[in-house]
Amino acid sequence: MLQALSIISQVRKISSRTYAIIPYMGYARQDKQFLSREVITMSVVAKMLQSAGAKKVIVVDIHSNTALNHFNIPTENISAIPELAKYFKKLNLKNPLVVSPDAGGSSRSKKFASLLKSDFIVLKKHRDRKTGRVNIQTTKADVQGKDLIIVDDMISTGGSVIKAAQFLKKQKCKRVFVACTHGLLVGDAEKKIRKAGVSRIISTNTIPGNTSKVDVSGILAKSVQ
Repeated sequence: MLQALSIISQVRKISSRTYAIIPYMGYARQDKQFLSREVITMSVVAKMLQSAGAKKVIVVDIHSNTALNHFNIPTENISAIPELAKYFKKLNLKNPLVVSPDAGGSSRSKKFASLLKSDFIVLKKHRDRKTGRVNIQTTKADVQGKDLIIVDDMISTGGSVIKAAQFLKKQKCKRVFVACTHGLLVGDAEKKIRKAGVSRIISTNTIPGNTSKVDVSGILAKSVQ
């Protein structure tokens, strides 16, 4: 972040149109105070970017749209869902079913499903804010014999995806795929996700890695034309 702020500060000396393109805005996960005395990191970051001289901030599939409310300059949140859907169309899956691991991602999964012309379901999830432990509260899902695509904006430790995959496997689905925009895959997250029964993990190159098969440079370029 310090490097980005330094570049913005220097560029604004020669241009009045300084756009900060931040494909993965990690600080958006702390866009409000969840527990007492927590710092709202997103608010701090927004102030720093504006003070450095950014006139507009462009992000990709930000974790929470609420995070953008901390800015007093124009912002744009670009969706990588169409690009991810294009990739999965090439896999020629038969009658795939799209799965949202929680209610918060339902609109994202609905859009993905519409592009694939498939149905989608939403699981009910609970996360303990103090321990980070995730539990799937859905008790039954009609997924037997189907190929499933779990769609999420990001995967960090993989807790949500692992719990969702384990639950879906118990419901006797066929194969489980995962599609996400930001594949952080901290530590041995990728290994744990595969162990939970996931066949393939596909992410974009907002965070380069083994799973980043979808390029978002094109949609970012269009946003500044």
